[in-house]
Amino acid sequence: MKNTVKYVCSNCGFESSKWMGRCPECKNWNTFEEQQFSSTGIKKSRSTGEIKIQTLSEVKMEKEFRFPTGIAELDRVLGGGVVRGSSILIGGEPGIGKSTLMLQTLSKVSQDYKVLYISGEESASQIKQRAIRLDSNLDKINIFCNVKLEDILLVMEKVKPTLLVVDSLQTVGSREILSPPGSVSQIRACSIEIINLAKKIGSAVFLVGHVTKEGQLAGPKVIEHLVDTVLYFDQAASGLRLIRANKNRFGSIDEIGIFLMTVKGLETVTDPSLLFVSERSGSVLPPGISFATICEGSRTFMVEIQALVVESKSGYTRVYSDKIENGKVSRIAAVLEKHAGFKFSNKDIYVNIAGGMKVNDVSIELSLALALVSAQTGKNLNLSLFSFGEVSLAGEIRPVGFSERRLKTGIEMGFKSALSPSSSKKTSKLNQIKVSSINQAIKECFLID
Repeated sequence: MKNTVKYVCSNCGFESSKWMGRCPECKNWNTFEEQQFSSTGIKKSRSTGEIKIQTLSEVKMEKEFRFPTGIAELDRVLGGGVVRGSSILIGGEPGIGKSTLMLQTLSKVSQDYKVLYISGEESASQIKQRAIRLDSNLDKINIFCNVKLEDILLVMEKVKPTLLVVDSLQTVGSREILSPPGSVSQIRACSIEIINLAKKIGSAVFLVGHVTKEGQLAGPKVIEHLVDTVLYFDQAASGLRLIRANKNRFGSIDEIGIFLMTVKGLETVTDPSLLFVSERSGSVLPPGISFATICEGSRTFMVEIQALVVESKSGYTRVYSDKIENGKVSRIAAVLEKHAGFKFSNKDIYVNIAGGMKVNDVSIELSLALALVSAQTGKNLNLSLFSFGEVSLAGEIRPVGFSERRLKTGIEMGFKSALSPSSSKKTSKLNQIKVSSINQAIKECFLID
């Protein structure tokens, strides 16, 4: 058996016989790593098995094609539960609660199905200690602490679990591959073997992955193409955890799961508006604060936008916003400067979302504009007012989807006034003010009693 040396891109998995500074596939710099491969050669042979072709009408589906995890927020993001034979890649920063979530999921599912927890990072005693703290079902959770791929595959075939968790993917390695666990070749080969076997025995599998310093899942992008679902586990604020789907073959990627980390593990949040809207004892809203309704899949809730505008002291202006895209903040500031006469070209702009949640909904543009105007002028908005709408480059207030849901959420939260696009539906339960331009919106909202 001869060993060959190849250089593999850690980002996309592209292989080269020599080292290159820039990957020709993904165009990233300094991503090639030296890997050793065993070249045993693959013998070509004709298939001896029976090849059967059938129509879709002849395919038989299992009765329980999808089963719930017992955790409402996780089921929401997955599209209603876990699909049998599917593969789910979940990533997040160290210590964010990935192992806790997986153990809680296995505990719920084990009440009706067979489960298996494969751990490559923690010992059996450490897992049991966490399970006791989480009040997990100790008698029905099978665990196997090993990092050898061949042993893991044997256990999978022996147990045939309905739900399998591999924690984590970066610790698993095969004896057939000379590179160390966590390398591109190991991650790719181990993922393919585990996913293929899981589909064969009808097991759904959660693959826990690490993330890079940029917040992306570690390993080649080919892993994300192999799995059916890619989940990102983020920390929004102290104790607050969010799960988003970056890819989902069996559901929407617009849903979001919200959890609170407690002593007893992760608890689901049914009313997220209470986390993202600050409670104030007074009747006056500070300048630079506005309220907006956002839609995340089937869920609609209220968020608080905070803006601060100060004179630039460094000679050039900057935008500080990690919860709303910087480009969106700069664009709204440019529209206000062009069509409403507010000068931001010599100002530093700070924007934040209360609770630390990242928001991409286009409907927050009107609320963001009002917050910037309020911060610039020092005039406060009405405490009982919320708004939604898209702001065009021409200064128009464009309609957004799900206006009825947004208005209903405002009513449930106790708001009395709503600033909305002129084409939105009318409701008698709110003092609804319809506007068609940014100038009209600024004039109307600062005149509300």
